[in-house]
Amino acid sequence: MTSTKRPTRAFVLAAGKGERMRPLTETRPKPLVSVAGRPLIDQVLDRLADAHITEAIVNAHYLADQIEDHLRDRKTPKITISDERGELLDTGGGVAKALPKLGNAPFLIHNSDSIWIEGMGSNLDRLIDTWDDAAMDSLMLVAPIATSIGYDGAGDFQMDTTGRLARQTGARLAPFVFAGVSIAHPRLFDTAPKGAFSLNTLWNGAIAKRRLFGVRLEGIWMHVGTPDAIGEAENAIANSMAAGSTLPGED
Repeated sequence: MTSTKRPTRAFVLAAGKGERMRPLTETRPKPLVSVAGRPLIDQVLDRLADAHITEAIVNAHYLADQIEDHLRDRKTPKITISDERGELLDTGGGVAKALPKLGNAPFLIHNSDSIWIEGMGSNLDRLIDTWDDAAMDSLMLVAPIATSIGYDGAGDFQMDTTGRLARQTGARLAPFVFAGVSIAHPRLFDTAPKGAFSLNTLWNGAIAKRRLFGVRLEGIWMHVGTPDAIGEAENAIANSMAAGSTLPGED
């Protein structure tokens, strides 16, 4: 890591309504939906703890009481709730609201439903080790579409040999999809709009400045966006565990 300080804080996006995951999310928030016997948010927080993240700010809006109750006794990482009960702020607005809690150093942003099967070593450690404070405003973990499970979109980014990202142009598929976790410097939010907005707004600005970079995920990324995708992810996890791999929090 070329920056002088390793990130110790993360923002976990857990406020969304999870509408594509209905009917499972009619009575519980999507982060509490289980895959392979563990709630999605627990898998995310376990992975953050393994990467030496000591504090996680978790936003909550939809069925927020359930999120708070579930995380109340969590010790590692330490949990702080960013309350969005009054207004759902989308991905960018949610992070912007929590900036005073995140401090002045780079921090991780992690979707609460982003899970993967590790390849060689820890992808979060590789992401953190690649961070270059001087060159980057944001650094994303990106997954090759060809080795992802449950994703049927057109992809998000092209990546050059230096890791710099650009949006896909033309009719071709983009080879890489955002895997749901990134590092951001607070300066990424210097031009952020007020209220609800998508992080894509800021990422596009970083692309224009040539300051958005990516790290290729090693392993298998699983897009768990619908109830049907859960079974596909669980089959992949079972196969990987039979071959000797593990999920966060498991021995």
